[in-house]
Amino acid sequence: MMASVLAACGGGTAGGPAAAGTSAPATTSAAGAAAASGEQVELRVMWWGDQKRADRTNEALRKFEEKNPNIKVVGEFAPSSGYFDKLNTQLASGTAPDAFFLGGNVVDYANKGVLLDLDPYVGKELDLSDMDKSMIDYGTIKGKLLHISAGANARGIIVNTDMFKKAGIPVPQDGWNWDDYARISKEISDKLGKGYFGTYDFTVDGMDISFKQNGKMLYDMDNSKLGFDQADAEKWFGYWNEMHKNGGVVTPELQVSNPPADTSKSLVVTGKAAMMLIGSNQLVAHQNLTQDKLTLVQVPRGDKGTAVVFESSQGLSGYAKTKHPAEVAKLMDFWINDPDAAKILGNDRGVPVTSKMRDLLKKDANPVDQIIYDYTSRVSEEAKKENVKVSYNPPGFTEYSKLAETTVQEISFGKKDVKKGVEDFYNGTMKIFNKNQ
Repeated sequence: MMASVLAACGGGTAGGPAAAGTSAPATTSAAGAAAASGEQVELRVMWWGDQKRADRTNEALRKFEEKNPNIKVVGEFAPSSGYFDKLNTQLASGTAPDAFFLGGNVVDYANKGVLLDLDPYVGKELDLSDMDKSMIDYGTIKGKLLHISAGANARGIIVNTDMFKKAGIPVPQDGWNWDDYARISKEISDKLGKGYFGTYDFTVDGMDISFKQNGKMLYDMDNSKLGFDQADAEKWFGYWNEMHKNGGVVTPELQVSNPPADTSKSLVVTGKAAMMLIGSNQLVAHQNLTQDKLTLVQVPRGDKGTAVVFESSQGLSGYAKTKHPAEVAKLMDFWINDPDAAKILGNDRGVPVTSKMRDLLKKDANPVDQIIYDYTSRVSEEAKKENVKVSYNPPGFTEYSKLAETTVQEISFGKKDVKKGVEDFYNGTMKIFNKNQ
C-alpha cells in the first residue's frame, strides 16, 4: 500500500535538535496565546496502518476539528514496514509531525530527547483522571510523561470451552494457580485422548509474567540490568519441562509445525489444544476461524498475584519541537476521553484506556468484543489491588527472543537438560543485554 501523505507545514521549528529532557513550552507561550485568541493552528499527526485504520483515524480527526474550530489537523500515514524509517528521517531533519504514534519502542525515542514533556498539561488540556495507572506509568519514562497510550490489551489464557465440555471438565475461573494449570492440562489430554492437548508451551511469552509473580522482572530498565537470576529462569523452564514429562502440553514437533503465533494453524482453533497465552485483542482473530466457543480467563496466579496489567498496544507522543504543545495535549485528551472519538476508533488500536470509554463501547459490542471488554475490566480492577511495575522490551530484544525460543526447543527435544539449557540461556542473555546497552 502506498503511503498517503498530505503536505503541510508546522510541526518543526528553526534551530538544532531538541536536547534530551526538553520540557514543553508553557501554555502561556506565543503559540498558546494565539490559540486562546482563536487564531488558526495547524497540527500534523502521523500513524501507521492500513487504509481501514486511516479512514477511522481521519474521521476522528475531523470530529476533533469540529469540536475545536481553531485547530486544523493534517494526517499522514504509512505501512508499518516503512513508518519508522520515515519518522526517523523527519526527526533527523527537524520536520517531524507535531504528534506521532509509537509502540514498544517508545523508550528509544525518549532516550533521544525528541519527545514532548506532557506533565505541564496534565489536569488542564490533558485529563488522565480516568486512565488506568499502568497506562500512565507506561508513558512515564525517567520521571517524565512522554507518551499517551491510545489502546490497550491484557494478556490472558484463551480457552476452548467446547474441548472442556467434551472432556467433562469445568471451564477454569479467575483465581486459579499454576498447579491447577498443569493438572487441568493433563486432565484434558488424558480424557480426550491421543492428539489432544491441554495447552501450548508458552515458556518464552510467559517468562516475564512468571518473574513478576515472584517479585522479579525480565529487564530492570531503571538500573539497566537483568531483573532476574539464573535460578528464577530455571524454576520456570523446569515447570514446563515437568509438564511435558507428565503430559498435557503440545508436542515439540506440533509446536513447530503449528506455531501458536499463526492463528490459521492454531491448535486452539482446530480444537486440538484447549488453552494458550494470548493478548486479549487476539481473541477475535481466533474466534473468527472456529465454531468452537472461546473465552478468556486470567493468567494463573503466583505468589504476587497474576502480574498482568494493561499493556499499551501503541500510543501518541508529541514532538519536543512542536510550536503547539497545548493543542497536542488537547488532541491526546480527545483521543482517550471523548465519547465520539471512542465510537469512531472502536477497538482498532486495542480497547480504550479509560474505564468510561470501555463501558461506553461495551454497551453495543458484539458477543466476542463483550468477552474482551469484560476480561480487560477484570484485569483493570485486579491491577488496582496488586501493583506491578511496568516493564519495557530489553535491549537486543529480537536476539534475546531467538535465544529463548532456541533454548525451549533444545530442552523439549532432549538436546539439553534444564540445568544446562538455562545456564547457557542466562549467560547468552547477559551477553546480549550488555552488548546492546
